[in-house]
Amino acid sequence: MPLTELTATSRVTVFPLESLTVAYTTQSSDERGLGDIGLVTVVDEESDGEELWQLARDLGGRTHGGDQARWILTQASRARMVKAYTDLPDAKWSAHIRRRIVLDALFANHDVLMTGRISLLNPCARSAAPGMTSTGSRSATEGNAQ
Repeated sequence: MPLTELTATSRVTVFPLESLTVAYTTQSSDERGLGDIGLVTVVDEESDGEELWQLARDLGGRTHGGDQARWILTQASRARMVKAYTDLPDAKWSAHIRRRIVLDALFANHDVLMTGRISLLNPCARSAAPGMTSTGSRSATEGNAQ
């Protein structure tokens, strides 16, 4: 799928997943605003989101695309539910979507999963994201700590 760019303001949950900083938000396919599209992205200007699929395969043991998508959505919805991570209620963001998968059944209230990379555009959102610099890239020490 070619890269698609989306820009919006919405609730974004930012959380660590292995060596990644991940952002989760939702979009709606129509005017009802149901949030039926899950957007799970890597907060890193060098990423294309493929790392999420690699983790689903390597950590989750999933080999089928639909199973990998459900594993990714599980990690994101878990992070949002426990509220142990950064929750940004009105974050402005821009995302480059690399993959879009239509699920075979509703999962975690989503029909569709989109993955890629995201840039948090509010200065306060960037500073609130764990391990991120003001430009939206990972800090030099983040991911290198043992």
